[in-house]
Amino acid sequence: MKVPSSWSAPRVFRLLRDEIGLALVLVVIAGGILAFLRLADTVVEGESEAFDRAVLLLFRNPADLAQAPGPAWLAGVMRDITALGGLAVLTLIVAVTTIYLVLVGKRAAASFVLAAVVGGTVLSHGLKMLFDRPRPDLIPNAPLELTASFPSGHAMISAVTYLTLGVLLTRLDAPRRVHAYFLVVAVVMTVLIGISRVYLGVHWPTDVLAGWCLGAAWALFCWLVALWLQRRGKIERAGDRA
Repeated sequence: MKVPSSWSAPRVFRLLRDEIGLALVLVVIAGGILAFLRLADTVVEGESEAFDRAVLLLFRNPADLAQAPGPAWLAGVMRDITALGGLAVLTLIVAVTTIYLVLVGKRAAASFVLAAVVGGTVLSHGLKMLFDRPRPDLIPNAPLELTASFPSGHAMISAVTYLTLGVLLTRLDAPRRVHAYFLVVAVVMTVLIGISRVYLGVHWPTDVLAGWCLGAAWALFCWLVALWLQRRGKIERAGDRA
């Protein structure tokens, strides 16, 4: 008896691969949320204070806390990197991406990118107001920040933005190594921005860790929603013709 083409070996392999990939993504999302909740609990209970101070002081000269270790130019580099996670830069990146998607006829994809980033931004600011954690007060010349400290908005929103755009680019018709490159760049950008916040003394390390965890979880959740909508024909695939 002839085996239906829908049950051919390549078809079964793709189904298994998709199911395993979906399970892994769900595990990562759940892990990110649980890690954030754990970090939030330690912060509220004051259990993270010793860890936060110890790590933050690693980025300072013990003889003069106003000075960061390393060459003089490193502080400028860190300020440039931290700007990549600032509201102005991220707004420009999202605006340019959204306008491009609209111009090439992918209006649903543009709306989704905008909704994912705006939703992550609103969530970040809402959590800041909820926890209302003071900023670090150890560094004499740290840049002035007016918002609360937990979670780090730069870490969380940059994770949401760069990971969302990185996943969007993996939908292009390109070799796997190109897709991997997009994701690696997104992760590296997110990590560097978070490190810069601790280096400059404007965030506690747990602020950044919490921002990374929740930002990654939100970005992956949005990716799952986008994938579901694409399969229903509600969002255009990145590789489709406009």
